[in-house]
Amino acid sequence: MLLSASLVGGELAIAPPATAEAFSLSNINDIGSIVVTGVKYAQLRSQIKQQTDYLDNDPNGRQVMYNDWRNKTGVDYNENLNWRLENMMQNMTAAVRAVDASIDKHPYYYYLNPDDSFNAFCGLGHVMSVNHGAFDYISCDDELAVIVGHEMGHGQKSHAANGMVKTLDKQLLASVASSVAGGTDLTDMVAGMALKNGVVHATKSNEWEADNLSWEYMTHSNYNPGACAAIWQRVIDKLGNNSQSGAALWFNPSDHPNHAARRDNYAKKLTAYSGKHVTDKDGVVYVNGKKFVTPAPAGGMSTKERSYFVMGNLAAAYHNGHNKAGVTANGNTVMMGAQPILTCTAGDEAAQTLADRLNSIK
Repeated sequence: MLLSASLVGGELAIAPPATAEAFSLSNINDIGSIVVTGVKYAQLRSQIKQQTDYLDNDPNGRQVMYNDWRNKTGVDYNENLNWRLENMMQNMTAAVRAVDASIDKHPYYYYLNPDDSFNAFCGLGHVMSVNHGAFDYISCDDELAVIVGHEMGHGQKSHAANGMVKTLDKQLLASVASSVAGGTDLTDMVAGMALKNGVVHATKSNEWEADNLSWEYMTHSNYNPGACAAIWQRVIDKLGNNSQSGAALWFNPSDHPNHAARRDNYAKKLTAYSGKHVTDKDGVVYVNGKKFVTPAPAGGMSTKERSYFVMGNLAAAYHNGHNKAGVTANGNTVMMGAQPILTCTAGDEAAQTLADRLNSIK
């Protein structure tokens, strides 16, 4: 949105203090108590933009952001989850590099935090964090990779930095005076605001851009591109299409595209990726307009969620030319050339039955 979670938002109450006090990372939430006095708008804006650039691009500033976020959110040292996150970041970094080589100039600082809610966020300096709760909500690393890719999309397009500049006009400029906060204090202030803005959501246009970039990254990885649509189907199955509570707040804040629109966007991309050979309707996967399979619910996935994984495998097979080979059954797995299509579980038709059908319609 996966995610999303890197730009504008947050409310500040303006209540001037009796006396001015210096800022630090520990009292950043009190920045609303400072009133801008005697400072020209352009001068103040220039100072804050300089600090934003420092935190976003300077190696030392990026380290400030990374340390600040870890101190504020805490760090989860779960060995298994950190290993999974490390693997995803390595895979998705390689995928991003295939699309946008600039990632090597600004590699990501990332970590797992202990929050048990579903969230992931990316802010200034390409600093990313994934909540422990994201791994509880989604057990499939292909779907988690979509979320990681979404956040990296925000990072690659500097949505956080651009959003901070816009936020200045609405919030920061109304509550910061350079006569009170300057130098390190101003850096601390902007860093703190960046974290607050980092865990709320982007604009609708930025969300679409991050979604589409995540798709590009996924198709340059070894993950199943069908996971892009599957993750949204999972949210619909669990939360409905427009829920505004809990995990849905990551996926669909009120001014964002709804879950079904985002799922359908990815489903259309899958059809196009397959050369228009593969479609999906209500959990039924079609090849060349003919019914291939209705996957049974399995592994905690609904029929519809699982169908997008089948669709993704088929789309990859057509895109990479595996359709020129025959379809076979290798144990319980249907194969199109070297591409696995579906591993049958209880409730599915037999692998050989599906292989014969796919051979006849592909």
